[in-house]
Amino acid sequence: MSLVAETPRPEALIAAARAQSLSAMLRRSAERHGERTAIICGEVSWSYAGFAREVERLAAGLRRLGVAPGDRVAILARNSHAFIALRFAIARADAVLVPINFMLTADDVRYILDHSGARVLFADATTIAVAAAARTLAVEHLFGIDGEAAPPPAGLPPWTDLRHDQPLPPETRGGEDLLQIVYTSGTESRPKGAMLSHNAVLWQYQSCVIDCEWTRDTVALHAMPLFHCAQLDAMIGPALQIGARNIITGSPAADNVLDLLSRHRITSFFAPPTVWISLLRSPAIVGRDLSSLVKGYYGASIMPVEVLREMRERLPQLRLWNLYGQTEIAPVATILFPEEHEARLGSAGRPTLHVDTRIVDDAMNPVAPGEIGEIVHRSPQLLSGYWNDPARTAEAFAGGWFHSGDLGTIDAAGYITVVDRKKDMIKSGGENVASREVEEALYRHPAISEVAVIGLPDPKWIEAVTALIVLRDGHRLTAAEVLEHCGQHLAGFKTPKRIVFVETLPRNASGKILKRELRLSLLAGDA
Repeated sequence: MSLVAETPRPEALIAAARAQSLSAMLRRSAERHGERTAIICGEVSWSYAGFAREVERLAAGLRRLGVAPGDRVAILARNSHAFIALRFAIARADAVLVPINFMLTADDVRYILDHSGARVLFADATTIAVAAAARTLAVEHLFGIDGEAAPPPAGLPPWTDLRHDQPLPPETRGGEDLLQIVYTSGTESRPKGAMLSHNAVLWQYQSCVIDCEWTRDTVALHAMPLFHCAQLDAMIGPALQIGARNIITGSPAADNVLDLLSRHRITSFFAPPTVWISLLRSPAIVGRDLSSLVKGYYGASIMPVEVLREMRERLPQLRLWNLYGQTEIAPVATILFPEEHEARLGSAGRPTLHVDTRIVDDAMNPVAPGEIGEIVHRSPQLLSGYWNDPARTAEAFAGGWFHSGDLGTIDAAGYITVVDRKKDMIKSGGENVASREVEEALYRHPAISEVAVIGLPDPKWIEAVTALIVLRDGHRLTAAEVLEHCGQHLAGFKTPKRIVFVETLPRNASGKILKRELRLSLLAGDA
């Protein structure tokens, strides 16, 4: 047995010197931006240096708790300063973040906790009941965290108890090591855990900083849930990398958002179409000074063209970006820039900085311009696979490209238009009907506020095109009037066979309309 210490291999030393990590990114931001404001949430305000110190102390506490490199740590909570501090502390402790949708049932949360093997769980006052009911044997520690204006839930050790001043050794994980497992919405079956590495997320940050024009002078409002990678990794992550000021809120309600936009002189805001529509429809927008808001981002679902036009009329100084992608690509794949909207309203744009995108047929051959095919991607931003699911991982990467599950077209200049999700394409009377096309036609009616189009089983049509409509306040509309309107804009086979007027449309926390719930409700006779 040799008593001489082994000399590290040169390639190991080189790899260590070249490794990139999320916590190293934050450390550099703190060194570069020091006393500039990083985070504001309610009464809490942290400078970049103060935020980095908070993260370091929390990470030391996680290590002291017994959290080892690679262990999974889950957060089930609404947006807060605590959420974002723990997000970076988990990375600094070399652990793996598992953000959980706070709208899920206890059974769904239990599945994610069990599937991921999370050892630690954080919950706030709004989620503690679900967290307690969902807690599995694998979860050794349950902590309470602050909400935006609420203390941690009683009876639990607060997250601040983790703070510890013991210096931490340098991080050991980065590069292709696992940073987070983000569970997809699971609209068809049990959710899949998309594994995203440090590299994937940081390549994504670079794409967004450049293509979304993040700067250190940006003042961004973060109102959409941080458990979703759109807000977490397309918005607040790049903003913290570049040195911007970030205001966090747990409520995307129109009145709250409008108040924060004006009070903090927000320059940048991201929201799905449903939230932008709610801002336009809110009486609180009248007389509100939103002149500081110059950069707007939308995504998660397709923005109706008529709503885009209304936004441009109401907020003429606002430049708009359309961000298209999904969890598995961390999440932005393509971008339509502000100057491109005039000629291409409704397009998803072209691939962002570090993404290759194609539209292919079932044999993986590129389709001709204008033909419908599946959208596939190649990128260093992509997931490493699905956690403990090799079969679905292999299926997703068939042919050496990641299969998005979305259908689209591409024009001669490379601009992509998303036609529909594969599962949302309606087969009616032997013809394909894209639900989005029908929705766009319906949005042209001045009495319609929101609409969702789905296919329902039908003995004659196989699937009957069905429109669920929310009317604008103070407006009335009959099914006959809707059909007359559709007759002016759609072919006969695309015209809805059934019209249903509803008060609201169900949506998830990221703003996507839950068409699966609508189908089940109508089939059960509830609507």
